Amino acid sequence: MNTSSSDRDTTQPSPQDHPFVRKPHRTVLFLAIPVLFSLIAEPLTGLVDTAFVAQLGNVSLSALGVGTTALTSIFWIFNFLQIGTQTEVARHIGRDEQQKATQISGLALSLAVLFGVLIIAITLPTLGLIASAMGATGAVYDQAITYMQFRIFGAPAILLMLTAFGVLRGLQDMRTPLWVAVGVNMLNIILDPLFIFGWGALPPLGVGGAALASTLSQWVGAVWIVGVIVARLGIPNRLQFDEVGRLLQVGGDLFLRTGLLTLFLILGTRTATQIGPDAGGAHQAIRQFWVFAALFLDTFAITGQSLISYFLGAGWMAQARRVATIICLWSLGTGVMLGLVMLVGQDIIAQFLVPTNSQSRFFSAWIVAALIQPLNALTFATDGIHWGTGDYGFLRNAMFAATIPCGLALLLLDQHTPDALVCVWVISGVWSMIRAFFGIVRIWPGWWGSPLAQT
Repeated sequence: MNTSSSDRDTTQPSPQDHPFVRKPHRTVLFLAIPVLFSLIAEPLTGLVDTAFVAQLGNVSLSALGVGTTALTSIFWIFNFLQIGTQTEVARHIGRDEQQKATQISGLALSLAVLFGVLIIAITLPTLGLIASAMGATGAVYDQAITYMQFRIFGAPAILLMLTAFGVLRGLQDMRTPLWVAVGVNMLNIILDPLFIFGWGALPPLGVGGAALASTLSQWVGAVWIVGVIVARLGIPNRLQFDEVGRLLQVGGDLFLRTGLLTLFLILGTRTATQIGPDAGGAHQAIRQFWVFAALFLDTFAITGQSLISYFLGAGWMAQARRVATIICLWSLGTGVMLGLVMLVGQDIIAQFLVPTNSQSRFFSAWIVAALIQPLNALTFATDGIHWGTGDYGFLRNAMFAATIPCGLALLLLDQHTPDALVCVWVISGVWSMIRAFFGIVRIWPGWWGSPLAQT
């Protein structure tokens, strides 16, 4: 479809003038660095949450692990709104179709509100079942429910922010999501001690206070970033509801893929919790830092997704394949560095995040988590590349291939062995290895009809 001159986004370079063509490594870093800081803001706040709640003891720390894992898993299932929107917006910008980018953005944000309200309606009456399914009992069960009751009301805000980040990154604006993420998480850090421990007339809310701080902060961020998008793209004159089916079809593959991913993470936390409170506390500390490291790697995945979508939209396959090569190299190098940092800094991490009676379980499992970082790097890099090509069905199938055997291994694990928590992380390493293998061979040599296969 031809577009009029009024539909062009004059702030975007033409494909031939895109800075990646002349300075690929510099461009990747220029785009990736703001993404990095916006991504690490949230897990860094999670580490602060963990440090505050750790002062309340193992029960509260384990409850925090149950609550954050369960609700984050639910939110992640709807991450297709961010991924699909980013790819579509970038492709439309590559084709000089800004009006279509505006329409798809408005539609995606509307769906984010709808899904967020549905999450509240469905999840709120079932929090007890969720806590039980996560293996929580006794005081851990009670505090996990308290945490989730406060946290669930932030669902629409979280989905709005996810989707809005996808819109802006599709426009290759990586800086605005950075400022929003930093602002939201700074507010959360300020509110944490006030709500957790109380201050003046504010009563101490314990683990529920951590949830309330997060919920209020995310609503501030949602209003902020939606206002930015309206100012940038305007309000679409109409929503193309005929696009809903296509967007949901794309989302279906991502829904299954993300659902399997979150199921595996849930099984890992559930297994660690059932091993005992000491293992549950150690696993929560490792998992929180692992999420922090994983989002470091996701920096290059998101950057690669935006660039590949842009060049494919412009019909320039050679540059899209060049993006894939450079993204994998940068991501692998980052994974190696993260693993080394984890090995060198394990004593510092244990001191701040792990209660004393959980440290016997912590160190061996932590070493395994550090050693699998290069595998994680290739997994995240190739995921981003295939998001950019719209190869969602392949990612779904690869996730099935990794999650079914590794999920069964977690279910069959003997929880009474001394190294049970170590085994949880070894299984996680195998899971990453399978996903990395499929991601790489889909690009080189381009098996099974890959969108990036050389012709």
